[in-house]
Order: sequence, then structure tokens, then C-alpha cells
Amino acid sequence: MGDPRAFLTIGRKKVPRRPVDERLQDYRQVYLPVPEPELRRQAARCMDCGVPFCNTGCPVDNLIPEWNDLVYRGQWREAIDRLHLTNNFPEFTGVLCPAPCESACVLSINDEPVNIKEVERSIIERAFAEGWVVPDPPTQRTGRRVAIVGSGPAGLAAAQQLNRAGHSVTVFEKDDAIGGLLTYGIPDFKIEKSMVERRVALLAAEGIDFVTGAHVGVAPTIHEVREDYDAVLLAVGALAGRDIDAPGRHLGGIHLAMDYLVQQNRRVGGRPVDPAAEITAAGKRVVILGGGDTGADCLGNVHRQGCASVEILTRGIEPPNDPHPLEWPDVPFVLRSWPAHEEGGGRKYDVLVQGFTGSRGTVEQVHLMDAERSADGTMQPRAGNERVLDADLVLLAIGFSGPVRDDLFSQLAPEIGPTGAVAVNDGYATTVPGVFAAGDAMRGASLIVWAIADGRKAAQAIDHHLMGASLLKA
Repeated sequence: MGDPRAFLTIGRKKVPRRPVDERLQDYRQVYLPVPEPELRRQAARCMDCGVPFCNTGCPVDNLIPEWNDLVYRGQWREAIDRLHLTNNFPEFTGVLCPAPCESACVLSINDEPVNIKEVERSIIERAFAEGWVVPDPPTQRTGRRVAIVGSGPAGLAAAQQLNRAGHSVTVFEKDDAIGGLLTYGIPDFKIEKSMVERRVALLAAEGIDFVTGAHVGVAPTIHEVREDYDAVLLAVGALAGRDIDAPGRHLGGIHLAMDYLVQQNRRVGGRPVDPAAEITAAGKRVVILGGGDTGADCLGNVHRQGCASVEILTRGIEPPNDPHPLEWPDVPFVLRSWPAHEEGGGRKYDVLVQGFTGSRGTVEQVHLMDAERSADGTMQPRAGNERVLDADLVLLAIGFSGPVRDDLFSQLAPEIGPTGAVAVNDGYATTVPGVFAAGDAMRGASLIVWAIADGRKAAQAIDHHLMGASLLKA
């Protein structure tokens, strides 16, 4: 703690963003770098608390006070070394994580927290710029082979950890590019795909094998994979989108959010899109059901496609602007706004969708009713408030129900838990011998930082399974 009074004399500054009218013209990242002098001032606000709740709020146990102090002192090389001890991919979390560490910061009790996320992002980008992030392949191999199904953050984190332990790791990805939702899901204005490609190239240089276009369960079958590998990790995500059972759902122009987001990411990346199944918001009145991150991702995309209008509808109550003091150090229930919300579109809360109508097989109206919370906590329609909202495109961003139940699951038949995710024991092992699961596949749709944490812990469990012990840090 270089300056014991900095938290009293220095206030939190927002990370600068590109102007709205500029960023709506492209898909480049929204946030701008913070100049080093100001970043060091922001890092100085960290109090190096006796009990650093930020550490416990971080699923990967980042050593936050340590690298905050190193940044304050200008010791960037030491800062990236400390950051990489716990986080395989700080460039991903530095732009995508909602920062539960900041909610847990002691300053959050009565002030704005330390800008931990931006310090993290700046450390890793400085490290890449200085050439400090280089391949680090293992010096020897164990002779054991591990197959990882899925190349999202959980799969990639597990792959790097297992490779460091000396195992030969192959990552199977059903799509034509590595990265999972990092590549085909999250828009480029939140994470430019060059960031993903940069890290994947490093992992390949460390000796990890990547196989694209390999839909495990179809080609190859899971039985073929199990015969060729000593252990298998399922890191397939939780991409089964929740649907809505309402009259008119069959109409054209109503789509699951991920169908739209994946297609748009392919288009932005210059990859082919099936013209017969094209989804576009250009010139259309758009309604997005769901007010979470996925809805915000859709919102930013429809603006950039040139929609005529857009409304976000949420069945839950509108969160308050300020957290309740008793919520600390947990993530508070507050209204969260992302850059996409600055770019336009309205948000409506306490709304229930009753159905859809249209003509010539295409949606034209969304039928709504206001809702109110009943005694049992559920949202119920309030009679007499029926209304209609015009819409040419409806995107369903109302959550996910777990992994897609495809041929992989029918062949493997792992136990599925009550949340719809793959059931695992304390060692991340499924009910199928030699098969493990990590990330959203076993947790349900969650945060990227949890995916990385789960990947690391699953890698430690697999290493222990193969070798009888493990030196990997979870």
C-alpha cells in the first residue's frame, strides 16, 4: 500500500469510452485505454485491506491488492506475473467480467470501489505490448492424453493447465473457429476477436492441439474419443436457450438470441452465413425479451445494423439505482447499464408477454400486460393493462436451460442435475468414469470468470485422476 491516504483523496474515474455516434459505425471495442499516470492513481486507491474481500469476491482468487500496488509503483512486469498466477486469460476477464471483486471492495460500503477490472485489463495489455506474454511449453510429457470437448474459456483454461502438467491435450470444437462464445456469441464491440486469436495462437505454440469442425457425438463419436484418450472434459457450455410458450410463437421473425448473435458474429468476422436463414434488424422495429447481458448484446448489434426502433422487455421488477448496505460484499441487486444502453432503446419492466400476432406468417405485434409480484414471489398479470407493441423482429434473450441435449449426451448419458446442467462430484467428475465437466456445462449459464475458475479446478482434478497427485494450482 504505497499511499495510505489515496482512497480518501482520489476518487474513482470512469473508463473513457468512444463517442456513441462513432462506435455505432463499427464493431470495434467501446472502451479506450486509461493513461498510465491516471491508472496508477486509480490503483493507489486500493487500501490493501487486512481482510481483502475483493479476493474472496473473485472466483479465480486474483491477488488484487498485490498487483494494484505493483501498478501504483510502476512495476508492470511483476504485476503480470502475479496476475497470471491465478488467471489464465486476464485479457478476457478484463473486458467481459462484471467484476464481482469490485462489489466486494471495502470501499463499496460507502464509496465507489477501486477500478479493479480496468487495472487488470491494463496490466495484460501492457504485458502483450512489451512482449512479456510468450509461449511456455512443458519441459517433459507424461504420456497421458486428455480430450477437451468445447473451446470456450473453461475448456481453454483447463487445456492450458493440463498442458502445463505435461499431458497431451486435444481440444475439439464443433464450429469452424476456436473460442466458443468468445468467438461466436459475444459481440466484437465487447471483445474483438483478435484478442481471442492472439491467445489461441499462444496456446497452440505451447503444444495444445485444436481440432475445429469436430462435433463430438457426431464425428467423432464420444466412444471413439474415450477409446483414444485417458480422460475427457466436457466444456460444452449451456447453450440451450429458454423459449417462450405463447400463442403466435411459430411466426417468422421470432428468434432465440443466440441464433441471432452467432450469425452476426460470423458476418462481422467475414465468415459465411446461410442467406436462407438470415436474421437482420436493418430498418425493423425490434423487441428484445430479457434484460440481462444477452439482451444487451442483442441491443448493441441491432443498433449497429440500423434498426428503426428497439424496446427491451423484462418481466422482473426494475432494480434500484443504489445497493442496499446489507448486500455488501455480495453482488448487489441494482440497475446495471452497459454501453449498449447508452446507444438508444427503451427498457420496460414488470411486463408479461401474452402472445404474438402477424400476417403472412410473420410477426407484427407483441401482446403485453403489466405484471405485479404476488405473495409467493411470482409475477402475475394485472388485469386491464393489455396493450400491443409493433414488432418486425423479436429476439428471445430470456436465459439458458443448460447444455444442448445432442448426440453427445445421448451416447454418453451423464447424470443431469436439477438445474439442467451436468451433475459432477467435488472432483468435477461426472457419473461416467473418466469423464469430467467444467464451466457452464456443469454450473449452468454463468460468468466468464467462473468458467475459467472451473476449468482450472477441473484440470487439477483430472491431473490427480491421471497421476495420483497434482501440483497444479486451482
